[in-house]
Amino acid sequence: MPRRAPLLVGAYGAAVLAALSALTTAYWTAGGTWLLDTVGGALEELARRGGTAAVAVGLGVVVLKAAGCALALALVRPFGRRLPPRLLEGTAVAAGGLLALYGGLLVLVGGLALAGVFGDVADRSSLRWHVLLWDPWFLLWGVLLVVAAVRRRTLRRAVPG
Repeated sequence: MPRRAPLLVGAYGAAVLAALSALTTAYWTAGGTWLLDTVGGALEELARRGGTAAVAVGLGVVVLKAAGCALALALVRPFGRRLPPRLLEGTAVAAGGLLALYGGLLVLVGGLALAGVFGDVADRSSLRWHVLLWDPWFLLWGVLLVVAAVRRRTLRRAVPG
């Protein structure tokens, strides 16, 4: 595998996952309901209710996810060279670590809940969607971001001078 492949796959993969996640949230924030029932809980209720609070929360989440996309792209695109390398890579490792931890813990706990470890589950359908799609999405996004940042740092340090 070429030396830059893990960097490129990680960064572009993380950027795609972040962008698709941001677009999905933007769609729900704009009032779309397709797949909203797969989210479940208070977030689904807030989105269905709509109003200023729902739009504010939705827009805030879209901005964070878009920032995650920009962070991933900064690892491989020219605009990222304007940022201090250690700050960029450190931020990407921290953000990726948090995303992976968040997704991984939710997959684990959700899987245990589906297995009946915690008793009856109120909304098995939404929980199944979380365990099989939404939470692994965050886990993969985080892992790809960490891989890209670590590989970038390794390549940068290997360059003489």
